[in-house]
Amino acid sequence: MKQATYYIGHSEVKQCGIGAKDCVDMVTQSFKMKYQSQLPPKISIHPRSDDFINTMPCLLPEKYGRMAVKVVTRIVGAEPALSSTIQLFDSNTGQLLAILDGDWITAMRTGAVAALSIMTFKHSTANVVGVMGLGNTARATAKCLIAAWQGGPLTLRLLRYKDQAEQFAQQFDGEKGVECQIVDTIDKLVDNCDVLVSCVTSANGLFVPDESVLKPGFLLVPVHTRGFQNCDLTFDKIFGDDRGHVCGFKYFNQFKSFHEFSEVLLGQVPGRESDDERIICYNIGLGLHDAFFASVIYDRIDKTNLPVLMIDKPQGKFWV
Repeated sequence: MKQATYYIGHSEVKQCGIGAKDCVDMVTQSFKMKYQSQLPPKISIHPRSDDFINTMPCLLPEKYGRMAVKVVTRIVGAEPALSSTIQLFDSNTGQLLAILDGDWITAMRTGAVAALSIMTFKHSTANVVGVMGLGNTARATAKCLIAAWQGGPLTLRLLRYKDQAEQFAQQFDGEKGVECQIVDTIDKLVDNCDVLVSCVTSANGLFVPDESVLKPGFLLVPVHTRGFQNCDLTFDKIFGDDRGHVCGFKYFNQFKSFHEFSEVLLGQVPGRESDDERIICYNIGLGLHDAFFASVIYDRIDKTNLPVLMIDKPQGKFWV
């Protein structure tokens, strides 16, 4: 028996009508269903050096009838270095419904989670957000943050790297009252800053060796977790997308406080309780978001002109 499986490519995913604010709403919704989903830890293999291949499965709550597996690779020298593919299944029948290019989904759900972290944990008058590492993840974060931002001006302070800061500012300066500032050092980046988003993928040491310069109320969102281990020891509260992602951190047993982000969004534990608390939010990446995005896109997209793979499956029991 042949089963039809759709292929949803990068262009189709981008053009299916999901905006930045939609992405923030979708990661909020998926975080809230975390404890009704089956979400085993990602499996990571390392073919060489810093290269990796991660496999991220997730079974959505029963009412969705969907399961997905994302395979994401990071290969040094590849263009792009980070790439991913998602397989979406009907969890009631086991049928492979679609294969989706996961690059846009990965970037936008990561940016949406960072933006949601900022909106959830920033102090009440925060309006200066520092950004270091100005690639696609940072741009997705900016898009989602600007779409979700409520009340008052927003300053994006950018750490110069090659010509990326100028390109970043050209894209976002002036959008919905956003002002972009470019600085040349990390000291200037964090000076009187309210939030720091780090999308830098590698670090040989600490970015801010004297973490006491990070003022009361400071929010740290290390999208890629390198370079801020000293803050783990002194910040008042640390949140993460999954305990299993951070329980192996060097200083995990010395965290002053740790809870999962989902617990805050569900109202099970408090988030920020004062404007003086310094907070870290570690979101390593949940296959739950990928599965939910893939399911929404599959339901929303016009499948009329999509490529179809006719997969030949046995009908009934077979003998080898």
